[in-house]
Amino acid sequence: MFEKIAMFVLRKKSLVRLSTRFHILLYRLTQGWVGGLVSGMPNLLLTTTGRKSGLKRTTPLFYLPDRENFVVVASYGGNPKAPLWWKNLQADPIGWVQVGDRTFEVQARQAPEELKEVLWPVFVRHYPSYNLYQERTDRIIPLVILEPVE
Repeated sequence: MFEKIAMFVLRKKSLVRLSTRFHILLYRLTQGWVGGLVSGMPNLLLTTTGRKSGLKRTTPLFYLPDRENFVVVASYGGNPKAPLWWKNLQADPIGWVQVGDRTFEVQARQAPEELKEVLWPVFVRHYPSYNLYQERTDRIIPLVILEPVE
């Protein structure tokens, strides 16, 4: 029984990785026409530098605009560990964002609690699973501000 469960989890992880790669490919090829809006939420591509590997890694993320900035959720599906992209940005806050046909450098920082109180309900209204993710973990899920570097 344990082996069947383990195989299911491995297949699910592989499927998630494959679908994420496909999403990124389509987003880049179409400059966000495909993959730029998912479940009614705008989507961006965030590229960070691996804190251990030094390799560039790209992740599609829901976002909300906040003036010229982009606010994203470091939920990792309610996993007790923070997502790798957030750990990478904590080690080196410089990343790159693609929104539609625009690509630019950003600097990341955790949103202050006052901003989170305002934006969390907006995220949840568009994607209710964020509340479920927060219930699954003892970790406080942060909102992250991606500020374009000029």
